[in-house]
Amino acid sequence: VQLQASGGGLVQAGGSLRISCAASTGTFNRYAMGWFRQAPGKEREFVAAISRGGSTTSYADSMKGRFTISRDNANDMVYLQMNSLKPEDTAVYYCAARWSPLYGTTWSVKTEYHYWGQGTQVTVSS
Repeated sequence: VQLQASGGGLVQAGGSLRISCAASTGTFNRYAMGWFRQAPGKEREFVAAISRGGSTTSYADSMKGRFTISRDNANDMVYLQMNSLKPEDTAVYYCAARWSPLYGTTWSVKTEYHYWGQGTQVTVSS
């Protein structure tokens, strides 16, 4: 599985941005997906996850109510809509995938994911 993240950029605090991740696999609907982020000098942290069918989502506490993860299984895409952005959201955002035998399960631990994209930079100015 190859993952290609895109859509990052510079946005002012309070603004919105949607980042995307394109997957190259013929069985995208068998993979649970996740977004993680890594700021300079910090560990990579969980942002959001979505189950293989899209029925279940989960979020890190600091993103709840501001970020929305979604997927389009027909086009092998996963998205992260980010609203009310804060300077502390500045980071490189990575999409990740893992084979999921369970239809409605999400994973929030980075070591549980097997495939990673190259990341897209999101910078929020104050």
